[in-house]
Amino acid sequence: MNETLTKTTVLVLNRHWQAIDSKTPIESFSMMAAGNATALDIQAAGDMRPVTWDDWLKLEVREGDNSIGTVHGRVRVPSVLVLARFDKVPKRRPKFCAKAIWERDGGMCQYTGRKLRPHEGNIDHIVPVSRGGASNWENCVLADRRVNSRKGNKLPEEAGLKLLRRPVVPREIPVTHLIKNHHRVRDWEMFLAGGTGVFEV
Repeated sequence: MNETLTKTTVLVLNRHWQAIDSKTPIESFSMMAAGNATALDIQAAGDMRPVTWDDWLKLEVREGDNSIGTVHGRVRVPSVLVLARFDKVPKRRPKFCAKAIWERDGGMCQYTGRKLRPHEGNIDHIVPVSRGGASNWENCVLADRRVNSRKGNKLPEEAGLKLLRRPVVPREIPVTHLIKNHHRVRDWEMFLAGGTGVFEV
């Protein structure tokens, strides 16, 4: 299958033009054909207009556009869709992963308070896995590699360490802030908070 069709390169907006999701071109074409969304025809100058499926099929494919071949010729792949009826912005927690823990802990060792460079830190299980500790928000913190190595298989108090603050589950936030522009689609930038998302959805 054409690789273009399976990448999440289409930003989805609710009907108030707020970013809430990303889709593949295949999913986008299905949504447009069913009348659930229109695509934005975005010009280089920033002008844009919603276009229905039937009219989208007639648009010219410009230089630099992603497109797919059909029996009727090339069809432009949209970069942004607007949903016809949905008007909410769902909320969601960041996905639990090492990057999200770095973000939650502000890039700071939770035992020393030292700001860490990427190669200087790793994720510590407060209660080690070997002692029944879980891999979850409440048991994982960012730590200086050297501190974590010294702690090893011990509890913090056994290693002479004290947490600066108890780790917590991040609050749910609008999904707009969680969308990541992995493929650097220029047309997305005007709809995403701060230009790019923080976490992957």
